[in-house]
Amino acid sequence: MIRIGANPIGWSNDDMPEIGGDIPLDTCLKEARAAGFTGMELGNKFPREAAVLRPILEKHGHALVGGWYSTSLLTRSAREEAKAAKAHATLLEEMGCSVFIAAETSNAIHSNRKLPLSARPVLAKKEWKRFGERMTAFAAEIKDRYGLQLVYHHHMGTCVQSEADIDRFMEATGDEVHLLLDTGHATWGGADPARLARHYKVRISHVHCKDLREEVMWRSNREDWSFLDSVLAGVYTVPGDGLIDFVRVLKELKGYSGWVVVEAEQDPKKAKPSTYARLGHANLTRTLSEAGLI
Repeated sequence: MIRIGANPIGWSNDDMPEIGGDIPLDTCLKEARAAGFTGMELGNKFPREAAVLRPILEKHGHALVGGWYSTSLLTRSAREEAKAAKAHATLLEEMGCSVFIAAETSNAIHSNRKLPLSARPVLAKKEWKRFGERMTAFAAEIKDRYGLQLVYHHHMGTCVQSEADIDRFMEATGDEVHLLLDTGHATWGGADPARLARHYKVRISHVHCKDLREEVMWRSNREDWSFLDSVLAGVYTVPGDGLIDFVRVLKELKGYSGWVVVEAEQDPKKAKPSTYARLGHANLTRTLSEAGLI
């Protein structure tokens, strides 16, 4: 079964809290539900206790989809990571989530506005084996202890950004680790999201759908902007408002069951969240239907 969720990053940005900092959580949840979404991922304004969060989400007709967790497995062991992740994983378990979204950020530069994307970390060949082993062990621990499937979020400005990075990561990790396919990060990182969907279908357990404004992306690449400057300039938008052929990508996910999430960070002062939420939900619903997934 396909369920369509949203990420609150269209209302409030986690990497730059001042973006949308004045928008109440209640407004975000209300507008997302009015647009048709039935689930939300975590954001910086969400309470992190299930007893507090559950009634807030239920009031607006949302389930908790999951939420980003930053790993540091290049610098610490899987056991140390599992200990650090306890509160986050416990919240997800108590809220009835099925996935644990992880991304390695110990050396990432995506949240540093002073650094261009060309400064992003690149792992040496010898580093992939240990990184993959630690991520696999961490994923197994999360599954055994909390019943959550770890899904890895490849991301601009991190060590898993390009298509080659994703291939190396998937080769270095075991079946315990699944992939979060993000159409926007894949495309901007130089990957073909349809090829990733086709090649890793059996290990894709979560999907983020965001689109790209081509002119902004190419200008960012030419002028070597930071990730956050690119976001502020409008590099990302909701499905159907940019260059990505979502029907082509989604057709490769026939048989997929789980959440498909609109996650398109924009400056809410330039892109009215309620307007883009409605546009994103409508376009994603249409493309899911055209692709034969719903």
